[in-house]
Parts: sequence; structure tokens; C-alpha cells
Amino acid sequence: MTIMKSTYKIAVLISVLLLDLGMAGCKKLVEVSAPPTSLSNGNVYQNDKTAISVLTGIYTNISGASFTSPGISSISLYAGLSADELTLFSGAADITQKAFFTNALTSSNVSGSGPDFWTVYYQTIFYANSAIEGLNNSTSLTPAVKQQLLGEAEFIRAFCYFYLVNLYGDVPLVLTTDYKANSSIARSPKSQVYEQIIRDLKDAESKLSSTYLDATLLNSSAERVRPSRWAATAMLAKVYLYYGNLTGDAANYTNAESESSLLIGNASLFGLTTLDNTFLNASLGNNEAIWQIQPVAFGQDTPDAAVFVLPPSGPSQATYTVFLSPQLLNAFENGDQRKSKWISSVTDTVAGTPTTYFFAYKYKVNDPNAPVTEYETMLRLGEQYLIRAEVRAQLGEPTAVDDLNAIRQRAGLAAYSGQVDKASLLNAILHERQVELFTEMGNRWLDLKRTATVDPVMTVVTPMKGGAWNPIQQLYPIPISDMKANPKLVQNPGY
Repeated sequence: MTIMKSTYKIAVLISVLLLDLGMAGCKKLVEVSAPPTSLSNGNVYQNDKTAISVLTGIYTNISGASFTSPGISSISLYAGLSADELTLFSGAADITQKAFFTNALTSSNVSGSGPDFWTVYYQTIFYANSAIEGLNNSTSLTPAVKQQLLGEAEFIRAFCYFYLVNLYGDVPLVLTTDYKANSSIARSPKSQVYEQIIRDLKDAESKLSSTYLDATLLNSSAERVRPSRWAATAMLAKVYLYYGNLTGDAANYTNAESESSLLIGNASLFGLTTLDNTFLNASLGNNEAIWQIQPVAFGQDTPDAAVFVLPPSGPSQATYTVFLSPQLLNAFENGDQRKSKWISSVTDTVAGTPTTYFFAYKYKVNDPNAPVTEYETMLRLGEQYLIRAEVRAQLGEPTAVDDLNAIRQRAGLAAYSGQVDKASLLNAILHERQVELFTEMGNRWLDLKRTATVDPVMTVVTPMKGGAWNPIQQLYPIPISDMKANPKLVQNPGY
């Protein structure tokens, strides 16, 4: 019995209760109702087991959501379609997928049955806010459990705001469950959102356990499915990098270097593993994992494998709609083992002319009868090397090359031999991120935007996808339902 399966029934119960909290306003941030008394104060936070299950329910929702419908992890699919790493099958029937692929989103086609990330992330933030309030008001929990859960809730809130600010720009900062106040809250500047993210992550870093915990939060675990101090450290490194890109403040790069160095230097817990093992459950010897989500959907290891791994018949109209783009395939250098280890292909001969489709094969298990060996990896050490390489390049530190080479050499490539000036190094690191982090939590889409390369790249790529690039599309539109519900919200320019 693995870490979350032991509390699965309670997690499902809490998930249902959590959904009840937000269902009336699940399409509108501003209409989230006040939580029922049984959840806001007394019952849930009277004992460790049910309090733990509130946070477990959040992770269950993340893992259990369909990858092609609203869900936090589905950012890998939709941001990949927005960027230059996925191709949508020409016969695909999903009009929302087509809108993401052709960079033709509107405030209407991100609502309804489509992946409304605005609603999904704010709904999760509401759950986290509710947990923070309930935990702070509780006097009956084991102190260590209470502290860990508060850290987890703050971490989740920061994680969600990181994606909101990078997908939408300025966003409302909602830090309570006061639905009356939330119903008329305006958008806050990106800098203010980043400062809140940093506060939450630093607070979480101080509260979360430095060891990975089991379902009781009192014992250690070989699995890494509950956020630890190290997950907060990893997110802080990433946030400081992005904030440094926004502000140009060298202090943010210095902070990012410090945080990533804590992880890279902790050899007792973390290390780069083989390409074959990078996405395995941490308990199977994968020390690269920093935070993973345990599968909960019946007959499925990860949503990635269920969507990205093509059957022998190739892509289809409804189920298997995407494959890797030529831009991504052509980005790999000769001899890069990631292309052979993390990419596979099928050849469709039904139409007479053989057509080969290449697909992401980082997660390989897509057999409902196979043992569960792969966990959705949200944060891993490989990215931390590239974060540290980038901030060191920004700071003019020559050791940036060492971190870049750690990733290249793991992929079977020779050491970097290009120019070592700042611009050349940053270009090399951006390229390395493209071939290392493809189809992982929207990294490529966010990288293009934060490095100001989105316009030159997408001006070329979007017409190849059947669309016309407009710079406004680098920010997603706020759903029209939320715009109507909150008169203080201002739509992103151009929508």
C-alpha cells in the first residue's frame, strides 16, 4: 500500500467536500461560496487524519483530473500546443485544442468544457486558503502535523500563483475565503504577485519537513509525493529566476543560485539519475525527483502516458491527438540520447503512404494491467542544474558551463564548446531547456515568454500551424464568465 492509497477513501471524501465548496463558483472565482461550518472550523481539523486528507484531496484532484480537460497537470499538453513542441493531428475534433495550437484563443473558447486554467488554479487556491484558515484555527492537531500541513497549503498556493502570473500576467491576489471580498477584487501587478509567492514559499520552506513523509506525516517515506522543504526550495529557485527576468535585479539571480545550490549540494537525497529512471517513482531509486504526484486514476500510471504515448495505429480524432513537432525534433543534436530514450515513434500505413509520428516517451507505461512504476514528476533536479546555469550566466560566473555540462553529459553529449559570453551561454541554456524539459509543465511556453524570444519564434511557427501570430497571444485571456461576474477585472489587451 503506497503513501496516498492508504488514505484514498478519505481523500475522495474530502475531495467531494472540497468540490462542494467551490462548485457553485467553479466557473467563477468571484462566486466561490463561504465554506460550510463543518469544513471551515470544527470537524475536519479536529484530528490529524481528516486534516491530512484535506491536502491529500488536493493532490488527488491534481492527479485524477483528465489530462485533456481542466486540470493543473494538463498545462503540459495545452502550453505545449501553444508553443513549438507539439503538433495537433489534422483530424483532431477538439476545437479548444485547435485554438491553443493555432494561437487563436478568445475569452469564450477557454471557458466551458475547455481547459480553463484560471478557474482550475483559483479553485485550488481557494482550497489552500480554506486549509490555512482551518489549520490556524485548530488547537487539537499534533503540532508537527499542523506545521507540515500549513507548509503544504502555502506551497500549493504559491505553486498555483506562479502559473497564474505566467499564463495571465497581472492577477487578483486572493488570500482568504471571504467570498464577498473576493467578488470584487482587482488584478495585482506581477511584481506584487511574485512577492506573495516568495513569502509563501519561504514560509513553507521553514515549516515543511526536510525528510519525505508518509501518509501520517510522522514517519519518513521512500516516496516523494508530499511536498517537503525541498519542493519549496526548488520552487523558490525557479521563482527567483523568473522574477529576475522580470525585474533585472541581480539579487533575484543570487537568491536563485543559493536555493538551487541547496538542492544540488544535498547528495544524500538528490542526484541526476539515468535517462531511463528519470520519471520513475522515487522509491524505485529515482533520486532526481523532488516532488511527484502519485497516480490515482484506475488503470493509469500518469496522464502523460495516457495522452502522449501513441498506439501502433497512430494519432486519432479524439483520444490520441498530438505528437511532437518538427521544431522540437530538429532541436536535438546528433548523439543526444534523450532523443532515443525520451522519444518514440509509430508508423501509420493504413492510408497507403507510410507516415511516421514521433511522440513524447518520457512516461512509458500505458497499460492498465502493468505495475505502477511511474509517477507524474512536478519538480526534478535536472531543472535545478539548468536554473543554476542560467542565473550564473546572468551573474557572469564561469561555473555556469559546469552545470550546463552536467545535463549534456547525462544525455551522452560532449561538453559545451561554444562561446562563453553571457548571450551565447544564455542561448545554449535555453536550447538545453528545450530538449531537456519538453512536455513538462509548460516549461517551453514559459521559457519563450520570459526570455523575450516568443515573438521571433512564434512568428515563424504559428503560420506553420495554420494560424497567425499576434503578440497578445503570449498571455491567455481571462474567461468571459469571470469577466462578467467581477466588474473589477480588466481583460488582457487585445481580447
